[in-house]
Amino acid sequence: MTYCVGLKIDRGLVFMSDTRTNAGIDSISTFRKMHVWEKPGERVVVLMSAGNLATTQNVISLLNGRAKPLEQRSAAVLDTPSMYQTARLIGETVREVIRDSAPTGQRADSYFNASFILGGQIRGSVPRLFMIYPEGNFIESTDDTPFFQVGETKYGKPIIVRTYDREMSFAESVKLLMVSFDSTLKSNLSVGLPLDLLYYGKDEFRVGVQRRIAQDDPYYRTVSEGWSDALKNAFKSLPDFPEA
Repeated sequence: MTYCVGLKIDRGLVFMSDTRTNAGIDSISTFRKMHVWEKPGERVVVLMSAGNLATTQNVISLLNGRAKPLEQRSAAVLDTPSMYQTARLIGETVREVIRDSAPTGQRADSYFNASFILGGQIRGSVPRLFMIYPEGNFIESTDDTPFFQVGETKYGKPIIVRTYDREMSFAESVKLLMVSFDSTLKSNLSVGLPLDLLYYGKDEFRVGVQRRIAQDDPYYRTVSEGWSDALKNAFKSLPDFPEA
């Protein structure tokens, strides 16, 4: 299982993903699910994946041009004219990989399915955020839907819905995602540390903060313990049910 979130705020885009993959309780591995392409001064493209690992790795390899001879390799996402065209390219690649992998063709419930969150900015346009589905189609974030999740979404969504503010700072948005991921990690063992974090500032055209957050990260531990204590205190502060 997986949990990835892409969040759009006035200051830019914030991305966070876990790194756990599993094929059973005795087969757990760590794989990066956040992939970044950068052409400083022109564009930053971030792609996060959830679903069949072979499918997602194949998609990334094709986007990086690894199907071509070594001397001809280049990342296709660094040449697209817009983020919309980038989303189309990735959607077509996803559709191609799943079609070639699934013996009976592409289906909504295919074992080979994968979903993606795409975000970034290309000079000449504003930062944009997309959700790309296994069928290859996609949607773009709006003011009404300023974030996307893929993977195990249900445990971490309530805190984002209740707390998100488009004017929040980078520090506040990271705190929000930390709480969302901590709630998910404590509810589903198939989502696990370390976490990958990336922040992109609007019109900067270079990667901002990029970090890997491990189990012993002091800030993560502070947020995790503080959130647990805050929930307990909030619960105790509520009035008891009147028995009579």
